[in-house]
Amino acid sequence: MSALQGKNILVGITGSIAAYKAAMLVRLLVREGAAIRVVMTSYAKEFITPLTMATLSKHPILVDFFNPENGEWNSHVDLGNWADLYIIAPATANTMGKMAHGIADNLLITTYLSAKCDVMVAPAMDLDMYQHPSNLKNVEQLRSYGNMIIEAASGELASGLSGKGRMEEPEKIVEHIRAHFDSKKKLKGRRFVVTAGPTYEAIDPVRFIGNHSSGKMGYAIAEALASSGARVDLISGPVSLVSQHPNIHHVAVQTADEMYDQTTSLFKEADGAVLAAAVSDFKPVRQYDQKMKRGRENRILELEPTRDIAQQLGSVKKEHQLLVGFALETQDELANARKKIQGKNLDWIVLNSLSEEGSGFQVDTNRITIIDAQGQLQEFPLKSKHEAARDIVQKIMEAYTNG
Repeated sequence: MSALQGKNILVGITGSIAAYKAAMLVRLLVREGAAIRVVMTSYAKEFITPLTMATLSKHPILVDFFNPENGEWNSHVDLGNWADLYIIAPATANTMGKMAHGIADNLLITTYLSAKCDVMVAPAMDLDMYQHPSNLKNVEQLRSYGNMIIEAASGELASGLSGKGRMEEPEKIVEHIRAHFDSKKKLKGRRFVVTAGPTYEAIDPVRFIGNHSSGKMGYAIAEALASSGARVDLISGPVSLVSQHPNIHHVAVQTADEMYDQTTSLFKEADGAVLAAAVSDFKPVRQYDQKMKRGRENRILELEPTRDIAQQLGSVKKEHQLLVGFALETQDELANARKKIQGKNLDWIVLNSLSEEGSGFQVDTNRITIIDAQGQLQEFPLKSKHEAARDIVQKIMEAYTNG
């Protein structure tokens, strides 16, 4: 039986030339046994007719808030409550901008804002629009809300240019949807601790020791775990990110000591932990009460080691608990990562490097290598951090399945 059998799937179609692909998407979903409703924007009707979509979905198409012929109200609340999944395909830059900023000027957006179900978004636009900073920021904003983004494919575009911006093919989208419903139950009932971001170690009320971590990798892992059914305690250092997934409990900290206390406490009741935070290895021995004034003489800042979170968790880890560490190295990467696995009793470690462009701090991509306690390597190509997070969570699910 298909994972989609009996699922209620709401399909949103916006005004893109890729709207023709929505017809095949709906047909494939119906074939999988899903119940389909379709909501379209007024511009979408310029590219594909409501009659076509009504015929394929076997239900009337919703475009406006009410039927002008008889005043019948199309409730966005009822639609959002009915659906097990809301997929917007194609999603234009205009629609994603409205979704990111809560501009509810059509039925598709008001339904999105009311939806209690998971939401997938399949962007479609020209390559320059896709890569524009405002669009990329909106995509990340949507991800931070817990939406799943089906990355656009590369190829020939309607403009005649070639590049990233093509809506993913319907068959691939159905694979994403099928995998989503398959994975939702795999970690249900499990609880994980995830650390993310930097720590700030105060020198005085103004200055601190920190690092360039944005928290994006840790937040992506937390969201991937939560989307797979797990409850997540996300212990985050100071970052600009937010996560509104209902399965994520957010714990804000500043210092390595605060992160240590929260992580060791919450780990006691957890099934596992993923330590993605860039925790400071040192802190000032003395914190000044007032801002240090500039002088002519040199100043010496004495540092002492912070408490090692991974080592502490490894020393108390129970047989059923999974402990995943992270390593960011600048030299002897594999050797140093392997030392951490053995020295801290990790089940495996995720290695990322600063030496490769597009990997490390302050970027949206990462190239990871997963090393297990037996020293076996699994290397992945450069991907978005959200895709890399799904690779990590897939390995976690396999560990529990095989264990």
